Order: sequence, then structure tokens, then C-alpha cells
Amino acid sequence: MERELALEVVRVTEMAALSAAQWMGRGRKNEADEAATTAMRAMFDTVSIRGTVVIGEGEMDEAPMLYIGEQVGSMQGPEVDVAVDPLEGTNIVARGLDNAISVLAIAKKGELLHAPDMYMEKLAVGPALAGKVDLDAPLEETVRIAAETLRKNIRDLTVMMLDRERHEPIVRCLRQIGVRIKFLSDGDVAGAIAPAMPESGIDLFVGSGGAPEGVLAAAALKCLGGELQGRLLPSSDAEYERCVSMGLHNPRKVLTMDDMVGKDDVIFAATGVTSGSFLDGVRYMSGERAETHSLVMRAKTRTIRHIRTLHYLPNKRIPQIPEQPGA
Repeated sequence: MERELALEVVRVTEMAALSAAQWMGRGRKNEADEAATTAMRAMFDTVSIRGTVVIGEGEMDEAPMLYIGEQVGSMQGPEVDVAVDPLEGTNIVARGLDNAISVLAIAKKGELLHAPDMYMEKLAVGPALAGKVDLDAPLEETVRIAAETLRKNIRDLTVMMLDRERHEPIVRCLRQIGVRIKFLSDGDVAGAIAPAMPESGIDLFVGSGGAPEGVLAAAALKCLGGELQGRLLPSSDAEYERCVSMGLHNPRKVLTMDDMVGKDDVIFAATGVTSGSFLDGVRYMSGERAETHSLVMRAKTRTIRHIRTLHYLPNKRIPQIPEQPGA
């Protein structure tokens, strides 16, 4: 993949974030997601790739655009796999909370895992712990290794997870050990990336979340030198068979970084919709302008770029927000 592609794809997440941010705090998550998806799909036409969506908004009969198998890009340039989440954190935007992002990953054709839409058990760490922890190990052992490697007292470690009832056994274990816990309401792509971002103050990310989001986070962690291990959690025979039909002959095995994002180059881009631990949200300004904050990274070169862009958005490009029924 050409290095110029990294700067091309960030425009895609920028436009998705700008469109979604107009719905911040309006209590209408579906409209926010639709706005982000429409903007992202339109911008892909300007990117010099022959892309196939392997992680997107759903199957062809479930999503009008950015569906799995859809061809995106200008149809000139390299053949690539594309993983997208136009709005990671629809509830976050609807409620006006932190850490909503627009995100995508691109790798050479055949490199990205075609992750089915189900839960995945995850363990994510930063560079210092990459290769030193094991998803199959007891959580107590993982915490001990983290403390020793990071040269911290166990009580000073911070573990992040989604705030879900299914995580109660993990919470009890961690509190018994004595670590600190930081909960996320939504948005486990950003959560899984956090251990590799020193400014986040997060040492480990554990628990289960969406499998597609796991692949996106693995792409980011490959660029950052971190690691994500995952295990799919099919909840029925139908989900198990779906994994097999997608080429995962042992759906319950531990998935490595190579399994999820391949051994070659990966490009990851994200733009903040609402402000979070490592990206600022869209900021609308006077004079029909808006500022975005994006992160674009490439695994091959370990290049990490923070990009702040000032956009001129005349009124004709900003759709009118329709009134709520009965308002």
C-alpha cells in the first residue's frame, strides 16, 4: 500500500465524523449513524483503492451501504480489505457523552479477518506487555505480570472494560485483587486502543465486546506496537456454523494479531466525533467552519500522525435537522 493512502483515508473518517457530530445530544442514534454512514460511503469514491468491505454495517440485505462485500473506492489502485465503523458509539453521540469516533482500517486483500457480528472475548495491552500475556491465563496472573512488567503496584494498575452485567465475575475478581477499574458505557474500539496510548492512563483492557470492533482495535494496536488477543463467543449453533462458513474452522480458538489483521501492512484512521481520551471531538466554529482531530497510523512504518483540520462547511453542505415527531 502506498504511503499516500494513509492521508487519503483520513478524509473519509473526517467527513463521517462531521456528519455524525450534528446529531450530538439530540437523542437520535439512528439518524447519527445514518449520517456518518452516508458521508463515509460518498468519500470512499475519492480514494484510490479497489476495496472490498469485510467489516461494515451488516450483510447486503441488512444495510443499504457499506455492507459486507460492497466494493468501495475509485477502482484504481491496490486491492484491499476494508473494515469500517462510521460511528463507533451511536448511543454516546445521542446522549452527548465522550469517546465516539469514526474509524476504519485498510489492509491488503485477504489480510483482515471477516469477523462475524457476535461477541468476542478480548485482552488488549500496550507495547510493554505485548507478547507477555495470555488470554487463556487466569486474570490474576495477567494482572501480576502487568504489575511486574510496568513496575507498578497492583493497586496502581487501571483496567478498562465495558460497563455490562455480563462482566460482573471479572469485576469481582479485579476488586478482590485490588486494581482500579474504569468503565466504558460504549465504544470498545477506543477502549481496547487505550492501553497503547500513554496519555490514557489505562494498563489493560478486558472483557467481551463486538468481534468486528475487535478487528478494528487490533489494526490500531498493530500500528502502535500493542497486542489484542480475542476469542469468538458464538451463542448458538447457528452462530457457530456461521463462523465455520466464514473460514473459522475452530471458532473458539484464541485469535492472534496475525489471525485478525494479517502479517503485512495495515492503515488505521479515526476521527473524534465527541471528545475522548485520545481524540478531541468535532468543534463547530463561527464562519461556517468546523475543526476535526484525527489519528492516522501505518503499521509498516509505525508512523503516527495527529491531524487537526479546519473545514469550511457552507450551509448547503449541512443538512437541516428535521423536527422530532410531535415537537
